[in-house]
Amino acid sequence: MTGGDDGQVPVVVYTRPGCPYCFLLRRGLRRRRIVFTEVDIWADPAAAAAVRAVANGNETVPTVHVGGEWLVNPRAGTVGKLARPDPR
Repeated sequence: MTGGDDGQVPVVVYTRPGCPYCFLLRRGLRRRRIVFTEVDIWADPAAAAAVRAVANGNETVPTVHVGGEWLVNPRAGTVGKLARPDPR
């Protein structure tokens, strides 16, 4: 999935299988109709390295890249605000 045509910027959610926090974030983003790309850090070594680079060397998930910012374990509302910035 990529950014929507409603002015949404691209959102990439870094996850790993079985992560309950990842499940909650994905559910919250879907409820807000935020389109996102999901990357499994266990299946993608480069993604795992990117997460470690922004999470103090840890593979903390969910980690999100949105609007040029990295967020470690964010709330869906925070991601939504960055994904659809106020046009003012």
